[in-house]
Amino acid sequence: MAEHDHSAIKEHMNVVGADGVHLGTVDHLDGERIKLTKSDSPQSEDGQGGKHHYLPAGLVASVDGDTVRLSATAANAAELFEEAE
Repeated sequence: MAEHDHSAIKEHMNVVGADGVHLGTVDHLDGERIKLTKSDSPQSEDGQGGKHHYLPAGLVASVDGDTVRLSATAANAAELFEEAE
């Protein structure tokens, strides 16, 4: 896959950090952001259900089979989450 070619990112792929830690599951690609499924997103601070989160697609290092591997560790990538309204 050519770098910056995000067309290989598909629904239901696993998203892992550079350290191999699972971050979420792809809901779909939204422009230059990856939307993660709600069921596999962190819960909100008040303990309520998860929300959709977005990750910048620029963090993607590679797509291997059904796994999207990021260039950042899971902890660093989680700091870059954008919560969907």
